[in-house]
Amino acid sequence: MAPTVSISAVAYYKLYFHAAKHPHQPVNGVLLGTQEKAGGLIEVQDAVPLLHHWTSLSPMMEIGLDLAGQFAQENGLKIVAYYQAQRNVGDVGLGPVGEKLLGKLREQFKDAIGFVIDGEDFGTDSAALNPWTYSGDQWRAVPPSDKPFSQGSVYQLASPDLPTKALHYVKEEGLHQAFGDFDDHLEDVTIDWIRNRTCIPIDA
Repeated sequence: MAPTVSISAVAYYKLYFHAAKHPHQPVNGVLLGTQEKAGGLIEVQDAVPLLHHWTSLSPMMEIGLDLAGQFAQENGLKIVAYYQAQRNVGDVGLGPVGEKLLGKLREQFKDAIGFVIDGEDFGTDSAALNPWTYSGDQWRAVPPSDKPFSQGSVYQLASPDLPTKALHYVKEEGLHQAFGDFDDHLEDVTIDWIRNRTCIPIDA
């Protein structure tokens, strides 16, 4: 049975802003959190955005992943999940890169999960996250019939209104414009890509 997963406001806003800033690019990043015992509740507390123009498991992605892992360890967290959005709106597959990266994460965290942002639901009151779990020696999408992030699901947002709030912060306040990932940091080292303090709403 899949462990229960709870995603905090901070983590959700970060992955949402990442995708909103680069709507026509593939984006990816990792989610940081805790789990007291194998198979137990995974509490996702933070997110670290990696890249917004990637097609392969590149050296830059590996470096960003290592830095995110160091940050997690320094803060008593683990990399517990991976997220990505594909270039094509309707594509909710992990693809070879997502599977390879999740495989690396799973070497360190057995219950690692993948989340693919659903471009068709993004910008609605839906969480717009499609979970992927490892089962039967391969990565499998959680079927839509399981209704992830609905009431009673093992996948939950800290608050069900986070998608609505995130959309408000994007449309009305433009907080995503200040958001930076590792790609941005490589072009401007002053960008705080790991914490992104300046664009996280105070209600998070």
